[in-house]
Amino acid sequence: MIKTENLTRTYGKGEGKVVALKGVDLTINDGEMVAIIGKSGSGKSTLLNLIGGLDVPTEGKIFYNDTEIGRMNDTELSKFRLNNVGFVFQFFDLIPELTAEENILLPSRLAKKKGEGAEGLYSALDINDRIKHYPSELSGGQQQRAAIARALINSPDVLLCDEPTGNLDKRSGEEVMALLKELNGKGKTVIIVTHDDEVARQCRRVIEISDGEIVSQ
Repeated sequence: MIKTENLTRTYGKGEGKVVALKGVDLTINDGEMVAIIGKSGSGKSTLLNLIGGLDVPTEGKIFYNDTEIGRMNDTELSKFRLNNVGFVFQFFDLIPELTAEENILLPSRLAKKKGEGAEGLYSALDINDRIKHYPSELSGGQQQRAAIARALINSPDVLLCDEPTGNLDKRSGEEVMALLKELNGKGKTVIIVTHDDEVARQCRRVIEISDGEIVSQ
């Protein structure tokens, strides 16, 4: 279970101070598939980054079960992210100098693991014949499949997806959503930030943020 209490994030000081999140209280249960929606600048990506340990709160708390991550130091957060959370981004964020396979296996190498289950991921995500190719040699859909495989290689409990279909054509976007729904059906907690109403409708719960506050869920 993921839980936030009075989660607040501000940037800057004085007249330049920006309040990105204002006292957000939220609970996401194991195995949920949740969409976070809102206009640009509403705070949805900030919330995702805080939940994923990519940022730390100005005030408030974030719990994964009984573990509070908001007060972890950088080393603790890095270890937490590596072993507990998989990230999927709009622009894939694959390293161009590495093959698809090298990109996928990178988190396992950082965690000093052997990348067990990689071949199963290649088959499940239908990229067996593309893993020796570089990102520039892959279509957008193939790059996102590789990014999802990378997110899954360390068997995290939670997938955090920031606009995962935002840079894909309609067909590729539908395929990626089908994959995320399948993973959720197998027990993964999936949290998706999206502008796309069709993507949001496929999730079991929709959380709407406006001006840094949850206005509906």
